[in-house]
Amino acid sequence: MRFSTLKSVYQCKCPRCHQGDMFLRGKLLNPAQFSVMNKNCSNCGQSFEPEPGYYFGAMFISYGINTALFIAAWVALSVIYPDYSLKLLLALLGLTVLIFLPFIYRVSRSIWISIFVRYKDEDLPSSA
Repeated sequence: MRFSTLKSVYQCKCPRCHQGDMFLRGKLLNPAQFSVMNKNCSNCGQSFEPEPGYYFGAMFISYGINTALFIAAWVALSVIYPDYSLKLLLALLGLTVLIFLPFIYRVSRSIWISIFVRYKDEDLPSSA
């Protein structure tokens, strides 16, 4: 089964074959293990840790996603409750961070590796 690059990014699949999982399955909501990555793709063998410090750039992607999320939460609060206090805004932003942290962490890493590792449409071993 072939995926589009966008679909493989948000599902955190291997950027090379779009089939193997980058992260451990079923651990997204586990605070201690949501960030644990597989070393290699189980389907094509692509390394998910090409070099030390490789995902430093993913922090900038995460920053952009968080900024957009904060602005969206701020606008939504302004529309729903125009007379909000600073405490309410900060509580809402803190809650937003806690809820979306695991997802944003994974997706920012997936976006970063997808920038540098391209999909190869070749006869890769299938994980059937």
